[in-house]
Amino acid sequence: RPHRTELYEDAPSACWPIVYSPDYNITFMGLEKLHPFDAGKWGKVINFLKEEKLIADDLIVEAREATDEDLLIVHTRRYLNKLKWSFVVATITEIPPVAFLPNFVVQRKVLKPLRTQTGGTIMAGKLAVDRGWAINVGGGFHHCSSDKGGGFCAYADITLAIKFLFERVQGVSKATIIDLDAHQGNGHERDFMDDHRVYIMDAYNRYIYPGDGFAKRAIKRKVELEWGTEDTEYLQKVHTHVEGALNELKPDIIVYNAGTDILDGDPLGGLAISPQGIVKRDEVVFKAARRRRIPILMVTSGGYQKRTARIIADSILNLHNLGLIDKELATSGAENPRVEQMIRDSAKDLTNLSLQ
Repeated sequence: RPHRTELYEDAPSACWPIVYSPDYNITFMGLEKLHPFDAGKWGKVINFLKEEKLIADDLIVEAREATDEDLLIVHTRRYLNKLKWSFVVATITEIPPVAFLPNFVVQRKVLKPLRTQTGGTIMAGKLAVDRGWAINVGGGFHHCSSDKGGGFCAYADITLAIKFLFERVQGVSKATIIDLDAHQGNGHERDFMDDHRVYIMDAYNRYIYPGDGFAKRAIKRKVELEWGTEDTEYLQKVHTHVEGALNELKPDIIVYNAGTDILDGDPLGGLAISPQGIVKRDEVVFKAARRRRIPILMVTSGGYQKRTARIIADSILNLHNLGLIDKELATSGAENPRVEQMIRDSAKDLTNLSLQ
């Protein structure tokens, strides 16, 4: 029997299925500046969306922190215990001075934000199934597996979201991960290595971190990109392979890892995609999901430049302007095949009653 979790309590129907908490943001003593990461990116995305009047504080779903009991659905106790050593967290986050901080500070200032984003991804998984789509403004820690973190990823939120759905939500037995961060998603690949319920498509720069040859064996659709790949070639490949992946297997949920580190000039990604190219890419993925009526969960993952937050917000606004995400549609569940079936069945029952 699954344990009780607050992460699966129903969100108010008035909310957009957009998950966020101010606790996502990592700020302490300027240490966050030692990593190329904009550690306040998530809050900036929300502020842009508020400025554009798409959302307000009371219309977003507030993420809750994943508890140890939640994390143990995937992680080993041994791995979680390792995070009680500051030097281990320093290695995972690639911020060396973290090694010298007392662990209670590391827990509060570094790991709690990551646990809250992880809780957000798990919550967004259920929301996506209920409403047809959901976006966690954080998460996407695709280098973390059940027993090993790395590349700024301390918890395996993608694996967790999928395992939660498989265990707790009726009718969800197949998932497709579309990983379009610039880096290979070796964490979820290792976790789902021999799991035939999970189809992985991964498009990444073949020359950069993590270069995990073992994990690559789990990828069903591998799109290895060259240094400096630009918009035209990139979007054509994304379009071809997303369509191909969803034609090959129609999943019950798509987890879309929408890293923005493919942006031209990203110090770690090594690709050359324009801001417009990123907005277009997200549109391609959402169109493919919506057309097939497959619920989609989007997480924001990597993206290491100051202009990243604006691009993510622009992309969400674009999805809304095109009617690919919509609050009314979401709350009525009109795009959710399961909800539709229920509506059709009850209509049929009513017709049968009136005929009798």
